[in-house]
Parts: sequence; structure tokens; C-alpha cells
Amino acid sequence: MSVEHELGDLSATELVAGFQRGDWTPVEAVDASLERIQRFNDAVNAYCHVDYEGAREAARASAARWKRGSPLSAVDGVPTSMKDLTEVRGMPAREGSLTTSTAACTRDAPPARAMREAGAVLLGKTTTPEFGCKGVTDSRVYGITRNPWDLSRTPGGSSGGAAAACALNMGVLHQGGDSGGSIRIPAAFCGVFGFKSTFGWVPQWPPSTMASLSHIGPLTRTVDDALLMLNVIGRFDPHDYFSVPGQPTDWGEQCRADGRLDGLRIAMCPTLGCAAPDRRILEHLGEAAERLEALGATVTRIEPEIESSLETYRVLWASASANQLSHIPAQHHGVMDPGLREIARFGEQFSAVDLLDAQTARTRLNGHLDRFFDSHDLMLTPSVAIPPFEAGHDVPPGSGMRDWMEWTPYSYPFNLTQQPAASLPCGFTDDGLPVGIQLAGARFDDARLLRACHAFLKAWPAAFPSAPQGASCGT
Repeated sequence: MSVEHELGDLSATELVAGFQRGDWTPVEAVDASLERIQRFNDAVNAYCHVDYEGAREAARASAARWKRGSPLSAVDGVPTSMKDLTEVRGMPAREGSLTTSTAACTRDAPPARAMREAGAVLLGKTTTPEFGCKGVTDSRVYGITRNPWDLSRTPGGSSGGAAAACALNMGVLHQGGDSGGSIRIPAAFCGVFGFKSTFGWVPQWPPSTMASLSHIGPLTRTVDDALLMLNVIGRFDPHDYFSVPGQPTDWGEQCRADGRLDGLRIAMCPTLGCAAPDRRILEHLGEAAERLEALGATVTRIEPEIESSLETYRVLWASASANQLSHIPAQHHGVMDPGLREIARFGEQFSAVDLLDAQTARTRLNGHLDRFFDSHDLMLTPSVAIPPFEAGHDVPPGSGMRDWMEWTPYSYPFNLTQQPAASLPCGFTDDGLPVGIQLAGARFDDARLLRACHAFLKAWPAAFPSAPQGASCGT
């Protein structure tokens, strides 16, 4: 096996340890990531833009810093990707849309700026559906992104490119965005770790269309790698109107314990009050509960007394989509995602009173779950109600579902409440498709949630594909 392939299998923490020892350099690590992109991207379509020249230049600068013994941070030289919704200086931000400019951005959004200033090597941009509009990843500008575990299946979305790249280690740190599950859905479908923090703890700018729902966070193979990234991007930024202070000085401080979860009170909520998950998903949820109990946690099956938040979320999401469409010239609407046009036109029917009613229902949900977490430390649910389905579809073919929100009942409630939540890989279905379980915590209790995630994945590490599985299906 070549040096590139060996390095291509390593995590960020392993790469950095090698930089410190002098076993390898950031140039070799970045070359290994770029080599994997060249080998795998045609099959999965995870990257929509790769900056080969810029990445190698940044890697050489990082190698010089490590040689001098003066790295900028613990992610200096680490190969990193940014979602195509995020502005990155020198790279285009098509946002999966034919209506956007092909010109390179002239500024970095907060996550890109923070990672660049910390010395991370920005490899390129990962694919997303148009404006992050749904829970799968395909667009008219970049085509269909596919699941590394089965190329006929979707990787989920809207951070589907980041999750697919993560599963194949096409780069080791990957930035995602989550307004309704867009980190956790693809993390579950691709078998990787995805985390969204308490709202406002990871800054973003410019704001998304529905800014109060949107979170930025990492998709990684390990919790340790996610912590490295959070220690860089999870910092107060006064330029983000929604950014709030109070982030942990060290996001991983609680993860350095002995790996036990004694005394932790976890509520297992298989339906979250109203969902109907696939039997295969429930089997793995039960397995996850047993594993958490083996680590010392007390797991109690209980459902919160909450109503379905689907219509509340749908009103907010559709209204935001209608607002977005209103700012795009009508002559361009014909080249846009049909599902986005449909949800936007649906949103045009809502009045200001409807929108305020939805915000009131959101406030009630927040109150119910705040009280629920008075007597429980964490909540355990499935990440997604179903396994990955056929790529190129917004909903499972033949399901009769109206939109992606109907198969993601576990994710968007925690965008409404702005609580921290994570998807952890927890095995596979009989036909080899990843299953994710979700842990959620109270607002501003991110450290305890990350501690549980860390202990879980240390005891039961995830498995990853060595290459894309299944025949290529085209884009």
C-alpha cells in the first residue's frame, strides 16, 4: 500500500500526531486526500469544486510551520472541505443552483475563515441540493450525489456531499449546515458522525433564508475529529447577529473522562411522540440503548407529551422558500428544482398571522422540551425514520409521501428548539445500509452530549467503506 493510501485512511487526530512526530507532512496528507478525491469522486459526486493548486500551496505553507515547530493550531495542515452553501474566498458558491454566479467568492464565511486562519487546508466545496432545499442531494447544476455504501441510494442531504466525502475520507474534516436535519440525515445515511451545536454557538454569515433554524457543524469519522473542528469554528463572532457567547473553552474537556456514563439519565423516545419508524431502525435503537446502559447510563423508555411539529416546521420552511423565490427573477424559475418551486408556491398562501401562529407553536414546543430535559440529561431517538432509499428521488419511490419532511420526523424538531443534537453510526441493515441513532441535549449542554457521543463511539467505533460500493449509476 502506498504512503498516500495509508495516510488517506487516517483521522485528523492521527494525522496531526504524525505531523508532530515528523512521520509525515501536511503535503503528503493533502496529496493523499486529493488522490482519494480523484479516485472516488466520479462515482459519488461528493465534491463540486476542488482547488488542487490552492490546497497544495496551503499544505506547503503548513509543512513549513510544522518544521519550524510553530503550527497555527491543532488543525494546521488538516485536509478540510466546505459545503457549497458556504462562501470560501477564491472558490465559487453555486449553492447547487443554475441561478447563481460562477464567479469566485471574494470573502470567507465564518467557518471557512476560522479554519483557514487555523491553518487547515481547504480542499474544495461539497455538493448540496439547490439552496439546501431538501433532505437528499441532487441538483440541476451538479447532478446526483450518491451513497458510498450503495451507489444506487441517496446519501441524504442537504450536506450529502460532505457526508459521502467523510465516509470515504476524501478529506478528514467536513463542514455541514443543518436547518432541518441537513447534517444529521446524511450522517445517518452514510454512517458517519454529524453534530449540530446549540444555535448560535457556531457562527455563520451571511444568514440562511430561515436564519433562526440554521446551524453549522462538523461531519467526521470520529468525535475527536469533530472536537478539533469545533474548537476552531465554535467561537463567538460579533459579525453574526445570531451568534451568542458561552461556548466551551475546550469543546472536548468532558470527553477526557474514563469513558463511563454513570449517572447519565437518557430518555429513549422511539417515536418522539408521533413518528412511525421502520422496524429495522427500531432494532438498532434498542441496541444503542443497551450499549449506553453498558457504559453506565440509565435509559428509560418514555415519550415526551408533544404534538407533531410537522405543520409548524412546514409553514416556516415553506414561507422561507417563498421569500427566497421572490428574490429570484421569474425568468429563472424554470431552471430551478421543481420541489423547491412547489414548496415555495405552497408557502405563498400563508399570511403573517399564519407565520406568527407557527412561531407560537414553536415556542410551545420549546417549553415542553425544556421541561422534559429538567428530568432527563439526554434524549435518544432514531436519526431518520427509514434507511437510505433510491437516489434521485426526494421521497422513497411509491411511499406516497409529500416531501422530505415526512421521512425526517426526528431531526427538524431540534432545529425548532435550537438544541444540540448528533447522529451516531450504529450498525447496518441486513442489506448493508448504515443506520444512525440520534442523541439530543438541552440547550447549552453540548459538552455533556459530546461526552456521551465520544464514549459510545470509542466503545463501538464505526466501520467505513474502502471504496464506493456498487456499480456507478451516472449523474
